[in-house]
Amino acid sequence: MRKFAPLILLAGASAMLAACGGGGGVFNRARPDEFAVQRQAPLVVPPDFTLTPPAPGAPRPSEGTASEQALDALFGGPAPRSRVEASVIDRAGGAAPSIRSQVGDTGTNTVAKGRTTRDIIAAPEGDGQSASTVIPSA
Repeated sequence: MRKFAPLILLAGASAMLAACGGGGGVFNRARPDEFAVQRQAPLVVPPDFTLTPPAPGAPRPSEGTASEQALDALFGGPAPRSRVEASVIDRAGGAAPSIRSQVGDTGTNTVAKGRTTRDIIAAPEGDGQSASTVIPSA
């Protein structure tokens, strides 16, 4: 019995320790994200008292979200295009605003490149040592 007492005590202590790390309990609660907090600008009385009040729930016009403020601080906002970039865009022509919707449409016409292109794309990667060419008979 003296040999079993330390084993029973060790098993009980490990069971209690395992229960502390469980999924529920006091220590596993939802906490707010401390990085999502942003500073609010102080209230200022407008010089023109004929302004209309903002709609309830509308974002403040002078502020952006924290991520927008961080992007502006890092990259300084949109940069003006260079003359070369502007001329390339002018020569290429403007794309339709809904181009991304049209590309995935089932009614969009595509060009069939043939079985050869499909086979090249579907070929497994390798170093090319075992590559071979098959010439189709005409």
